[in-house]
Amino acid sequence: MQGFDYTAATTVTQAVGAAGTGSAYLAGGTTLVDLMKLDVMGPSTVIDINALPLTAVTTDSAGLHIGALARMSDVAANTQVTSAFPVLSQALLASASPQIRNMASIGGNLLQRTRCDYFRDVTVSCNKRSPGSGCPAQTGANRGHAILGTSTSCAATHPSDLAVALTALGASVQLQSGSGTRQVALSDFYVEPGTTPNVENTLQAGELITGVLVPPLPWATNSSYLKIRDRQSYEFALSSAAIAVEMSGSTITAARVAVGGVGTVPWRLPAVEAALQGQTATVANFTTAAAKAVTGAKTLADNAFKVTLVQRAIIRALSELLGVS
Repeated sequence: MQGFDYTAATTVTQAVGAAGTGSAYLAGGTTLVDLMKLDVMGPSTVIDINALPLTAVTTDSAGLHIGALARMSDVAANTQVTSAFPVLSQALLASASPQIRNMASIGGNLLQRTRCDYFRDVTVSCNKRSPGSGCPAQTGANRGHAILGTSTSCAATHPSDLAVALTALGASVQLQSGSGTRQVALSDFYVEPGTTPNVENTLQAGELITGVLVPPLPWATNSSYLKIRDRQSYEFALSSAAIAVEMSGSTITAARVAVGGVGTVPWRLPAVEAALQGQTATVANFTTAAAKAVTGAKTLADNAFKVTLVQRAIIRALSELLGVS
């Protein structure tokens, strides 16, 4: 681990005022500290933000407000979340381990870095870690890599389960810097790799996530999160599906669908949503809609199975949520 300066902030203004080139914010530390130990990240200054008043979870006419420093376990157990947005609670409970969920913050979860082995191994090249050095995943081991939103420069999957669920619900992140505040839709916050995979989001220098806003969606009560992985706990998704469905009798009147484990960013599927709208809830209709999830998919040597897997994840998630067999 490289040496660094440490400072603790007690207000948001103080935190963003202390930020500069090469600085990093420390909340739960479950990603940052790991990557610092691996020398993948080497901030010159670490700004401890745990004392900031950003832990509240509240609702009002604008929707559900989640403070960036709320712990994952607290949000997963919050009754406002479990009753009105079960997909969020389920996504959080499918993440990491209980010990990590007790430490990790919501803002930190949304900013966690990819679990691509090449990114985390400083002895090999990686365009995300060292721009222009190459992407060994293109020809090396790539079973866990993305099939949507990839480029020849990077095929690393986005690791956050929560971000997938929030993307399905049209959530936004609230940001603050020394120059003011702004709100960005999560669908616009993350950046596909293209030729600059080191640019992962639209955060500006020193900018801090202060909260998440989930807009009111009455039928989000009818939502769920399905995660498919190699083992049942403490494992990242091979494929996942976050869905929310509005029903009129047996007819789907509206749907929200996003998937994870297959995209370089959380992947919203408007074509699947449109294909479900107005259809009777049947496995046949789910199957037709799910086929639209993989339009434009690009596979590598070891991950072509994800084309079928993500479609099956969507079909299963819909079937289980709506009680269709």
